[in-house]
Amino acid sequence: MSTELAKVPQAIVEVKRQLRRQLPHRREVFAEVEDYVRHEAEDIRDRLARGGPVIPEVDYSAVAAGRVPAAVTAAIKRRGCAVVRQVFPRSQAEAWNEALGEYITGNGYYEAGVNPALDQYFSVLKSGRPQIFGIYWSRPQVEARQAVSLARTRAFLNSLWIGRRGAEVYFDPERECTYADRVRRREPGDATLGLSPHMDAGSVERWIDPAYRRVYRHVFSGDWRAFDPFDGAWRMETEEIPSPAVCSVFRTYQGWTALTPQGPGAGTLQLVPIAAGIAYLLLRALQDDVAEDQLCGAEPCRALSASWEWHAPLLEGLCPIPHVEPGDTIWWHPDIVHAVEDRHLGRGHSSVMYIGAAPYCAKNAAFLGRQWAAFLKGESAPDFAPENCEVNYRGRATPEDLSDLGRRQMGLLSW
Repeated sequence: MSTELAKVPQAIVEVKRQLRRQLPHRREVFAEVEDYVRHEAEDIRDRLARGGPVIPEVDYSAVAAGRVPAAVTAAIKRRGCAVVRQVFPRSQAEAWNEALGEYITGNGYYEAGVNPALDQYFSVLKSGRPQIFGIYWSRPQVEARQAVSLARTRAFLNSLWIGRRGAEVYFDPERECTYADRVRRREPGDATLGLSPHMDAGSVERWIDPAYRRVYRHVFSGDWRAFDPFDGAWRMETEEIPSPAVCSVFRTYQGWTALTPQGPGAGTLQLVPIAAGIAYLLLRALQDDVAEDQLCGAEPCRALSASWEWHAPLLEGLCPIPHVEPGDTIWWHPDIVHAVEDRHLGRGHSSVMYIGAAPYCAKNAAFLGRQWAAFLKGESAPDFAPENCEVNYRGRATPEDLSDLGRRQMGLLSW
């Protein structure tokens, strides 16, 4: 981003003045958005009270056969999230979980410790820095990322986006770039991992970055119902302020693969499944009760928080994910507010591998060279704090562990 960090406060003031001028009826527009969000949140609460489903679910077998019902795809676009079950066999996921545990303990991860000062991304959130393992290159992670079943799942989910208009191609839904992320292994009774509601993929950038303003052009013009969260236009042009754990690639979805059974109360994921809810968050910051140099708590180089002080109607829709089993996956749009339960009240570990979807485009392809260099050295992935704990780890994945598909996803072979 061309805006220097020191100039962000002034940029916020200038952009807010501009956005307010171009939307003189912002109070009326915001009232419409707020009414929509309240109705969506009420529907979510009603469904939960009746024990009904909120987050759309589909079996991988339907994805592989190309037989996902239209009602399911419509629900995914409305909710902005989905559970795809049994992308991996349960036995495979359980074997990966055991291998990851051996990789972590056998290489002395706990004894080495981690410097929390390296990663301040979550420092303003309620429960501080999450205790997620800075592991990127274990064989289980590499194997899962390059699995054919995962590639088919991501291609299906990517196809729900507008990836091109005529001759203009934003991204190819059938081709994927590897984006190495971490793992979560949460012990029963743990109370150190909670994260209050937030979004990733940019905080103040969503207002001050020119490309982001084009992404949200319909919202900022007042025609918010014309905004399509799944429109890929301009998403590849956004620029994030660099910071550890700020994602610098375009992800159609964040996601993870379950390695253990988990669900409500097990210290795991919560979502606000309202895909258009970003319109509420964006317009809230433009209202007259918000100081001209403030964006309802948004700060550069941090996760974009959603708080009860500023975003209560949206947070009324916060709900837990359904129970998942090893091999199930969950996916959520980058504009979806999400959180992590403060306490793990389950009996066993709550473990996942974070694997999202980053379709092939120029922005993502440009990232792969830096990531490949980190892979070869065993260093932390480029977007994360430089813990570099795997450099001397035994059993770390090597180039020989990559399949042809894995090599394409890592930018080593052409598609």
